[in-house]
Amino acid sequence: MNKQTLIGLGLIFVLFIGYSWFMSPSEEERIAHQRTQDSLRMVALLEAQSDSIAATIEAQIDAKETASNEQELFSVEDTAETYKKLTADHGRFVHAAMQSDAPPVVVENDLYRLHIARKGGKIEAVELKGIKTFDGLPVTLFKPTDGNSYFGIRFNSDYMFFNTNDFCFVPAEDYGEKPLVVSGNDSLEIAMRLYPDKSESEIDSASYIEFLYTIRGNDYRTGLKINFVNLLNYIDRNQTQTELTWQAQLLQQEQNRKNEMTSSTIYYSDINDVEHLKESPDENDSLSYTARLKWVSFKQLFFTSTIISDDYFSGGTMVVDAQHPSERSIKNMKMRLILPYSGDNTSIGMHFYFGPNKYNILKQYEINLEDQIQLGGSMISWINKYAVIPIFNFFENFQWNYGLIILMLTIIIKTVLFPLTMVNYKSSAKMRVIKPEVEEINKRYPKQEDAMKKQQAIMGLYRQVGIKPMAGCLPMLLQMPFLFAMFRFFPSSYELRQQPFLWAKDLSSYDSIASWDAQIPILSTFYGNHISLFTLLMTVATLAYTVLNNKMMATGGNAQQMKMMKWMMYLMPVIFLGVFNNYSAGLSYYYLLVNLITFAQMGVFRLTINEAKLHAQMQANKNKPVTKSKWQQRMENLAKQQQAAVQQQRSNTELPTVKRRSNTAIQKKKKK
Repeated sequence: MNKQTLIGLGLIFVLFIGYSWFMSPSEEERIAHQRTQDSLRMVALLEAQSDSIAATIEAQIDAKETASNEQELFSVEDTAETYKKLTADHGRFVHAAMQSDAPPVVVENDLYRLHIARKGGKIEAVELKGIKTFDGLPVTLFKPTDGNSYFGIRFNSDYMFFNTNDFCFVPAEDYGEKPLVVSGNDSLEIAMRLYPDKSESEIDSASYIEFLYTIRGNDYRTGLKINFVNLLNYIDRNQTQTELTWQAQLLQQEQNRKNEMTSSTIYYSDINDVEHLKESPDENDSLSYTARLKWVSFKQLFFTSTIISDDYFSGGTMVVDAQHPSERSIKNMKMRLILPYSGDNTSIGMHFYFGPNKYNILKQYEINLEDQIQLGGSMISWINKYAVIPIFNFFENFQWNYGLIILMLTIIIKTVLFPLTMVNYKSSAKMRVIKPEVEEINKRYPKQEDAMKKQQAIMGLYRQVGIKPMAGCLPMLLQMPFLFAMFRFFPSSYELRQQPFLWAKDLSSYDSIASWDAQIPILSTFYGNHISLFTLLMTVATLAYTVLNNKMMATGGNAQQMKMMKWMMYLMPVIFLGVFNNYSAGLSYYYLLVNLITFAQMGVFRLTINEAKLHAQMQANKNKPVTKSKWQQRMENLAKQQQAAVQQQRSNTELPTVKRRSNTAIQKKKKK
């Protein structure tokens, strides 16, 4: 090889290196090229998933050939004609309608597991992690059973109405077959897209309706953005709003099926007020709401599935169907919400809440979701929100058994109410020591027509000895809101769910120690088919307190009325036995503790109050000048007016009799 050849080869090598360097793409060109390759892969994916339309058309061709005994394949014109016929039902979304329904995309965070279906691109099932039903199954809020799972957006295309629930969506990327996992503060986006057809053999990958889900690691909320992208040629331009339809069959989670059915209904809010449809175990209800809505919930006893608008819904219709097609189902819920639609490239934002009806969790979102929990009316709910729940949460931090927490809560409440109980007991003691003098007044006025005089005499005695009748009633009235607050709190407290204590396996449900299947007339209706031991103990304690209280209570006024009142006091615990037997064991346990602590307080009162000394003080009060309060003066004036009215009525009744007698005497004289 000579010198000229070596120089030539060197020049060729230099030219090759220079050409390669000069012709290599820039960074921007490499990114563009990568995007092109991604688009080509997406088109390939769509084409692969659209093979089902070709298979469907081929199946129809085979059927037609068999029917006509023809041996030749259809022509291209026949395939186009078949596609044209399918558009009559599916419009510009034939490929999406004919795709096979592949397995759902499963994604889970720290709190729940979602199943996002290809059909409709919807969340078709929600399973809460680490939470079990009364019989040990995973808590599933709803799932695609009995054909009652439905979620879709309505839209107009070529003057026809369609719903996304009827079409198959395509994942924006290949999420694989294994569940996707997100945890902690991380988040994950899942995009499901519905593509229209560009032609009978091609999908328009640049145009789609997208359901973009955002799942956060440690949050019961799931974000959803509904995006309409480049659909100007596929959705009617005069469409100004769309409808979202959501339907789900709620499933039984708790032991007491009837209570759960009663508590299951639809709640809705316009931010300021929270309302709900009828709460009934077996009645249907519906409502059309024309004002703006912030959120709507499928609410059960301890769980809820809520859809929350980032802005607002323009109104909607809600339906509760109490029919339950299977033993596991509770009620069928349906809502149809109106969403604003501003044309092409519209994006509508909202969130789901799938989780427990726990007060502190719902309250943190600051949109009144916690008002779904039945805590009573205004005053009663205030007691629960600002007294009972904070105390309950405080002792929860010590990780005590909930039976001990209820005990501590009861002790605190009874301690706070101790002064009122003391006033009530002292008033009863005064009535008891003055009882002999009251009985003397009863003997002095035995006739029924002297009832008013007897009442005035008793009231006069009370004034002399310093007894104020309302002093005994007022403390009892002030304690009643706390009793009603507990009646609301315990059955609605998610914290008690499946919490054991002593023989009770679940303080949120009844504690059955014996049960039977036979339907016994009256007994099964009034009492039920099981025995709740806490309720039985509460009833025995209440009857014991009633007996003791009646022995200590003074009698005055009408003896027959007092007898009826005592019978009512004995009857009420029996009625409570039937009512509370199907209620929360925690509630019966609380009332049992109340009675036991009341017994202890009465023992303390008897030791601290000397009734002989109290009687002497009351007798000394007789020598003091009596000052009448305005209320006493008003009651006396009222009594005098009533007595005068009775005397007037009596005189009016006697007057015609006197006239008849005088007329008879005059007639006798005339005859003589």
